[in-house]
Amino acid sequence: MSKEGKMDCGRRRLIVATAAVGGAGALAVLVPFVSTMLPSERAKAAGAPVEVDISKLEPGQMVTVEWRGKPVWIINRTQAMLDTLPQLDGEVADPQSDRKQQPEYCKNEHRSIKPEILITVGICTHLGCSPTSKFKPGVDEGMTPDWKGGFLCPCHGSTFDLAGRVFKAKPAPTNLEIPPHMYLSDTRIIIGEDKKGA
Repeated sequence: MSKEGKMDCGRRRLIVATAAVGGAGALAVLVPFVSTMLPSERAKAAGAPVEVDISKLEPGQMVTVEWRGKPVWIINRTQAMLDTLPQLDGEVADPQSDRKQQPEYCKNEHRSIKPEILITVGICTHLGCSPTSKFKPGVDEGMTPDWKGGFLCPCHGSTFDLAGRVFKAKPAPTNLEIPPHMYLSDTRIIIGEDKKGA
């Protein structure tokens, strides 16, 4: 091999090695930069929006996510569950959701954007306990025979219907909170953000 060929080969190795080192250096700088763009655990706790995929949430099922350090329930209500809501207007303390426990776009009978999907903070409005789901009607889950399904706070006995409305004469003063949220698609929801800037 000629002297020029050896020099070109050496030059080529030097260029490749320099490019590799430069690429690794760029990657080392880029990784921390990109990670700063993602919300940290502290930012999530402070209220960063949370995106949720509900494509696998079957009718009658509930999933819990965390937003601002609170449990947020997402329930895919069946038609039978929705049918109980107007029947309970006389039994709940705030049937029309007049107290501001929800954004304006959820101030309706089902307290949601889409009738079947309820998104609510899973914290009792009495002393901050976490109610349990009692979706089955009647006595199957230890409730009264006239129970139509909903939530029971085991701490002090507050009960809520399947729209998170509190029943009359219970310790909890208000309905469960509905957080600001919006649909990014039919199966993706963002909690903590909406188009109205809530």
